[in-house]
Amino acid sequence: MAKDKKQETKAEFSESMPSNPIVIKAQYTKDLSFENPNIIKLLTENSAQSPNINVNVHVEAKSLEKNDFEVTLNIQAKASLEKMEVFIVELSYAGIFGIAEEIPQDSLKPLVLIECPRLLFPFARNIIAETTRDGGVPPLMLNPVDFVEMYRQQQSQEEASPKTKKN
Repeated sequence: MAKDKKQETKAEFSESMPSNPIVIKAQYTKDLSFENPNIIKLLTENSAQSPNINVNVHVEAKSLEKNDFEVTLNIQAKASLEKMEVFIVELSYAGIFGIAEEIPQDSLKPLVLIECPRLLFPFARNIIAETTRDGGVPPLMLNPVDFVEMYRQQQSQEEASPKTKKN
């Protein structure tokens, strides 16, 4: 009996959700920067050490007209070996997404800040891998990003920060 209830709830949810809640209208590179300051030294010195790589990912969303949003995935990766900087790559990869009007308002923000960057990530990952490879170092293959956890952290930071009143 409980299984039937779950199936009914799932069916009701499926019927209420639009078949395509997100439409990708465009994807593009907004900004790409690659610096390789010590490539000569790196290529001429044999080092068995692997570089220390620090990756930062940040998501921004901007409302456009109607139910369209521009979502930008900002990725910065820095690699260093001992005190030598190996490379720096910075990418802002964006997409314009149309969100179905039937999406409830309380579901809109998580959809835009979780699902949209999740759709952009494989393309951004590929750009970074190709850019680092073309720069003379092994391709940087980014690990998957947990956009749900990023969203939760952002929400908790927003709740913890004091709200300023407008006069």
